[in-house]
Amino acid sequence: MDIWLFLIFLAATFGAAATGALFPTGEWYKSLNKPWWTPPNWLFPVAWTSIYLLIAFAGARVAVLDGNAYAMAFWAMQIAFNALWTPVFFGLRNIKASIPIMGCLWVAVFGATLTHWQLDMWAGLAFAPYLVWVTVAAALNIAMVRLNPDQKALQLQDL
Repeated sequence: MDIWLFLIFLAATFGAAATGALFPTGEWYKSLNKPWWTPPNWLFPVAWTSIYLLIAFAGARVAVLDGNAYAMAFWAMQIAFNALWTPVFFGLRNIKASIPIMGCLWVAVFGATLTHWQLDMWAGLAFAPYLVWVTVAAALNIAMVRLNPDQKALQLQDL
């Protein structure tokens, strides 16, 4: 694996992760009704750090392989939707609008998992925890919409 490619993919994941720093959870998130099975807060940074390292590894392994066009397209798609979800959910506090983004993210991660696996077993396995985590996150997102039906999104003038 090319270390420079790994660092480039890792930089892309840091770009997506930066949205978490720009739009922290805060008191608004604490006030939301959450399902009983919501992961503890300490698990989120641990999970995301691990996932970002794994998908940077996967991207770097597959980037040099012939026939990687779909894998790289899905890699780009998942990191874009990953970066978009946080500003919509936490920044705009629009938990309903974040659901279709989460759906697109899930499809992109599923596609990345399959296409990376087809090219390199280790790269495909590296995406597996991400697929599990995004599945849980999607269920959590849907549950939070159901548990907070009157939650209003921020309006642009509120920002």
